[in-house]
Order: sequence, then C-alpha cells, then structure tokens
Amino acid sequence: MNKNRIEGAMQQAKGSLKQTAGKALGNARLENEGKADKAKGTIQNAVGKAQDIVKE
Repeated sequence: MNKNRIEGAMQQAKGSLKQTAGKALGNARLENEGKADKAKGTIQNAVGKAQDIVKE
C-alpha cells in the first residue's frame, strides 16, 4: 500500500462527509463538492493500485 492509496481513501471519506452534510443541510454546493472529492479520491486510489502492481 502506497501514499496515493492512503490519501485517496482519505479523500473519499472527506467527500462522503461533505456530500452527506450537503444533503442534510440542503446545500447543493457542498453536496457537489463532496461528489467531486469522492471522485478525486477514487482516481487517486486507482493510481496507487496501478503503482503497486507495477512495483510487483
């Protein structure tokens, strides 16, 4: 497990929290930021997985 995978997972968690808070508060901007953070985290996690595969 490398740095990108850890940071990606953290980004996804942050995005989930923002998205949930946005829904609860009726704040579409916060909800959309959460969705974007989750997507960014997913991509970063995928990059980390690819790096792990290349190392092996």
